[in-house]
Order: sequence, then C-alpha cells, then structure tokens
Amino acid sequence: MSTLRARLDAATAHLPAPLAVVDLDVLESNADDLVRRAGGTPVRLASKSVRVRTLLDHVLARPGWAGIMAFSLAEALWLVEHGHDDVLLGYPVVDRRALAALAASPAARAAVTLMVDDVAQARLASDALAGTDGPDVRVCLDVDASWRPGVGRFRVHLGTRRSPLHEVGDVVRVARAVDLLPGLVVGGLMFYEAQVAGLPDASPAVRFVKARSVADLDRRRGVVRAGVEDVLGRGLSLVNSGGSGSLATSSADPAVTEVTAGSGLYVPGLFDGYRSFEPRPSAFFGLDVVRRPAPGLATLFGGGYIASGPPGHAREPRLTAPAGLRLTGSEGAGEVQTPVRLPRGTDLAVGDRVWLRHAKAGELMERFDVVHLVRGDRIERSVPTYRGEGRTFG
Repeated sequence: MSTLRARLDAATAHLPAPLAVVDLDVLESNADDLVRRAGGTPVRLASKSVRVRTLLDHVLARPGWAGIMAFSLAEALWLVEHGHDDVLLGYPVVDRRALAALAASPAARAAVTLMVDDVAQARLASDALAGTDGPDVRVCLDVDASWRPGVGRFRVHLGTRRSPLHEVGDVVRVARAVDLLPGLVVGGLMFYEAQVAGLPDASPAVRFVKARSVADLDRRRGVVRAGVEDVLGRGLSLVNSGGSGSLATSSADPAVTEVTAGSGLYVPGLFDGYRSFEPRPSAFFGLDVVRRPAPGLATLFGGGYIASGPPGHAREPRLTAPAGLRLTGSEGAGEVQTPVRLPRGTDLAVGDRVWLRHAKAGELMERFDVVHLVRGDRIERSVPTYRGEGRTFG
C-alpha cells in the first residue's frame, strides 16, 4: 500500500482533505473482470453503488455493460433526462409526484421499468397513468431469492427480508393481477440473492449456505419464469439476477437474461472477505492529520462515514494507507475527528494524509460533492457526484 499512498498523495497534494478519489485504471480493470465473470450475459449497472453520473456513463460505454438499475424513480427520471433509455428500478415506488412525472413523459414511459412485489404498488402506478397518453409502462416482479430450508415451524429464512413473493403460485397470482391493470404490462422478473451476492465467503458455513442457495435458486428461477410466461401467454424479455458477488453462478442459469453489478467496481471494505474473486479496491477517501495527542496516536479530521446495515465494526471505514493503523475502541470514526493508533515504526506528522475506504460502495459519494478521478499519480478529471449535481435520492 506504500505505492498506493505515494500515488494518491502526489495526485492530491494540492487539494484539501477530506476528499474522495477513484483510481480509474483499477475501476476499468474491475469493470472488465465483472463482464468476464458474467460469461457473456449482459451486466446491468447498479447506480446506487456508484452515484457519479460521469462514472455511470464511463462504465456503460465499455463492452458487456447494458442498462442501469436505479434505486429511486426520481433518480431514474433524471437519468432518462440525461439520455439513458434503459433504466430498471431495483425497488418498489410509492412516490406519487415521481409517478405523475413518469406518466407525463413518453420518453420515460418507454425507458423505465418499475419494480413491484405487491398489487397495491402497481395500482399506484396505474392510477398515475390513468388519462395520460403514451406507451404502457413495463413492470418487473421482485421475487424473493432467499433460501428457506426445513418445513413448518422448523423452516428458516436465509437471506434478506425483501419481497413477499417466494412460491411460484404467489408470483403467478400477482403477475396476472398486475398485467390486467391499465397502463402496465408485466415484462420481467428479478431475483436478488443477497445471501450469495452480498456475503463474504471466507467462512465454511457461508460457503455451504451459498452453494445450497445457488442450487435452490437455479431450480426455482426457471419454474417461476415458466409459470409467469404460461399465465401471461407470452415470453419474458427480462429476468434479472445476481450481484457483484454472484455473477458467475447467476449468469450460468439459462433462465437469466441479465445480471447486475455495481459494488464490484469500487470494491469497498465489506468485499475484503471474498474468495471467489480478487478484490481490487478503486475508491478511497483521504483525511489529514490535525493533531498528535500522544505518542502512538494521531488525530484525523473527519471520517465518521459509517455504512448502513447492522451496527458493528464491519460498518466502519477501513484504514488503508499507511498500513497498520487502527481505530481506537473508545472513539472509532468520528463526526469531526478520528483518532488512530500507529503501529511501531510508523510516524505521522501534522498535515500528513491518511487513506481510507468506505465499508460499502456508493454511500461514500453521498459525503462528497466532487470525486477526483486518478490515473497513476495525477488527477485526470474532477467530476461531480450525485450530491455535487444537487441530487440526493435517499
């Protein structure tokens, strides 16, 4: 990491911290590796894991990438305004103002695919479309991809609590009801296997759960797709699955038409435990030393960028360069200052820069207006994040 520190220090020496950087060479290598692991299946780009429009465009211009998965309808409409014509919502929408804007835009109606797992969500969209002109809006059904071994009261749920649609009968029932609503047409299915894509696989127990989950989902995806196509009387052009941690297994299923990735471009701290691929981090943030309160301690300005999810050390930033620094147990990463313990033989002076990584991917960019895109030891471009363009979507 000493080379990393030297490069990033040289590139940003003229800039004040806190600041965010992305190593473009590494990001591009990660983009190509994600496509390789997808094995020829198109890769949809998850915008929530990037949150920089320039980088979305940069990745989508590379072979193997096609379309965006957005995390809010307001964001999707904004992306359509900027020329994107294939935006799949990753989550249900109840934002009536955004639904009205969708209904009023023929371009957005053609470009955006809504996500639902309940007829009530679809009715909101259908009501917004009533009395408006334009193409029907495509709808994708979010199917629960958890693994549920056991029977009766001994059945367990391994995965996120996401969609209520798990069994084929439930999916078929909702597909039939949604497809009958005015202005909507069911065109796809999504299966996000968080217990496979989102868990590091260093533990034998986790590897066992992943293997069994993959086998269960390989069977169930095809059954669900066939059931929905049968009740609709037509084929589905969109069956989305996977994430950065499960591209290879998801794309191997012939029922899948595309996979999704995003976090694997930045490779945040939570990816450090993966064994199925080589994590190569590309996104970092720099903090400056502002105090030396005692021997073996240095205080950084800023840094309290805690990731979403269950509270714990896994959600804290990763001290990256110089190597061996540790957060203190009593203070951790702070709102204004972050004290760190120095390993023997490492010294930091007031004004020195320390490099860290966020535990998750796109959340880092909610902290900064600008991200500096680095090649080697120079900044190629400095571009706005979503926040820097005055856009925060949740």
